[in-house]
Amino acid sequence: MKGPALIPEHLPDRLTICLWDFSWYTQAGPGQPYSDLGVALDETAARGYNTIRICAAPLLLFGGLGLDDLATALAVEGLGATPGGGYFGRRTRWYNTAGGFQVPVRERLFELLAGARERGLSVILSTWEYQQSTAFAADRRWFDAIETVPITARFEALAAAFDLMLNEIHLAGLDDVVAFVELHNEVDFSRVPGLGAEAVDAVGTLRAAHPGQQVTVSLGKPPHVAMHTVPAGLDVGQFHVYSYGVLDALQRQVEIRESGSADFPNAMLHSLQRAGSPSVAEYGRPADWKLEATVITDQMLYGYDTVDPDRWDAWLYENYGSYRALMYREVASRVKAAARWGAWRGVPVVIGEGWVGYTPLEAGFEEGPAGKALAEHGMRTARSEGVWGVATCSNAAPHHPMWADVVWQRRVNDEFRDPDPA
Repeated sequence: MKGPALIPEHLPDRLTICLWDFSWYTQAGPGQPYSDLGVALDETAARGYNTIRICAAPLLLFGGLGLDDLATALAVEGLGATPGGGYFGRRTRWYNTAGGFQVPVRERLFELLAGARERGLSVILSTWEYQQSTAFAADRRWFDAIETVPITARFEALAAAFDLMLNEIHLAGLDDVVAFVELHNEVDFSRVPGLGAEAVDAVGTLRAAHPGQQVTVSLGKPPHVAMHTVPAGLDVGQFHVYSYGVLDALQRQVEIRESGSADFPNAMLHSLQRAGSPSVAEYGRPADWKLEATVITDQMLYGYDTVDPDRWDAWLYENYGSYRALMYREVASRVKAAARWGAWRGVPVVIGEGWVGYTPLEAGFEEGPAGKALAEHGMRTARSEGVWGVATCSNAAPHHPMWADVVWQRRVNDEFRDPDPA
């Protein structure tokens, strides 16, 4: 181990993290961003990233739930076809999965790990299975199988599956590619018990089985003003820092995160929609089980699929001035709270996601000058506070338009990793 926060010797002093999430297998069809893992890895390294964070789908691959046929040939469907043609979520982030192909997830996982090693990259193994991943499968068996696990036993099941996965990674000689294991993404926003005794016990169980690996969970909204309530027992503090600010103000006005609103779509949403947008009835709705398997609503899918991105961004820019100072303060104070918790607990801290929030796929506010300036503010604060790893932006990955901004990603990643920046 090295450094005051026990960073393993084989890992970089600072992690520049690219959020591949589950898209590395849900957007792996012909012509899609991850159709060629080698190309995606090369592009990631070229932008200055040294770490990727993925859904490793442990319950699908090693959960012992009778899903071996899906693990070797997962039929990806996305959220399904809309009545008027196209597919649900086509203008959303992460959910813009057309489907129509099969992917050998287990085989690709080891291909990804081997390819990462060849390029000097490390990998954070996480999972979104109790939050989103299963919704993209054509077969609901994956969703149904993990739902049969009692909620109080879900961390135990995840630890057991990761145990088997790490055994296979060890046999393949790829242990040193793993930056750390994250039992689940955003346990405070997923269908798991949250960060309590079950989580801490499961972290300890997996650590004992694999003492060379660091184990943790992530929090989507850590208790910034009460970080002392985050329990001991995590090897890494993996926290997400979002400041929705102006975005939250707009989302509330259009009721886009709600479901079953009597007046939806309201006048505000109508004012932002593309000309000729379908009605809610014409648009339709994904299968109930697919919505149950996610954390987004039918109103968000309809809204994001029909808004005009220029109108959306124009509203954000017109109103940003009222929220800018607040958003800057929130980002800085939240990063500092996380970093100081890590110093108190004696563990490294990672900001695995940030900074503004969940925007429509074709909207450019977060990719534009305002969003990038806020991201730089967060990254610089993280660096000055001794944070081990940071994501440039949750939207900076092969499946987002921001990927095209090579120069910016390279610059901010180089700055974060620079041992002595000017």
